[in-house]
Amino acid sequence: MVDGATNKRSRDGESGKEEEGITEKPFIKVAAICGSLRKASYNRGLIRAAIELTKEQIEGVHVEYIEISALPMLNTDLEVDGTYPPEVEAFRRKVLEADSCLFASPDYNYSITPPLKNALDWGSRPPNVWAGKAAAAVSAVGGGRRAQFHLRQIGVYLDLHFINKPEFYLNAHRPLGKFNSNGDLVDLETKEKLKEMILSLQAFTLRLQGKG
Repeated sequence: MVDGATNKRSRDGESGKEEEGITEKPFIKVAAICGSLRKASYNRGLIRAAIELTKEQIEGVHVEYIEISALPMLNTDLEVDGTYPPEVEAFRRKVLEADSCLFASPDYNYSITPPLKNALDWGSRPPNVWAGKAAAAVSAVGGGRRAQFHLRQIGVYLDLHFINKPEFYLNAHRPLGKFNSNGDLVDLETKEKLKEMILSLQAFTLRLQGKG
């Protein structure tokens, strides 16, 4: 009798929500990857800020930072019977489970950093774990425009789909004070711009998945 009453209340509750047109917003998981290995990196600070924003101000988005420093340099001799080294397998699994990707990278000689390129290459080994995912890029220095342009070119072959707007390039040094000594983003105006970019990535991800 109790079970029946409980089930009835549950059905009535569900029915009421349907009648009111209340639906939960789809949830997306974002894999965040930083091209800089430096602990106090401003680019890593942007990812920490993105994680904080999604916890406090943006519903329906979970950003997970994925460490790439332990990945060995790409070497197909390390591939055995279709499997990869444990660090690579763990990395690929996390990317595969994500709905979209957030890249943060400085400019190294007019391109992305070697660690980031290495991560992209490992993820592209068959089966390509990047394919079909939405993506966004942020940079904490002005030269990041060149790095992002190259990243977008690479993304074409990897079948990554980058949002076009808003673009996010930050000059961390002009004026000073956007980050603290630990590399944490503290500038409120910059945080707001980062929030706009995350919301754009969320909307684009849902559209690609046919949920937007």
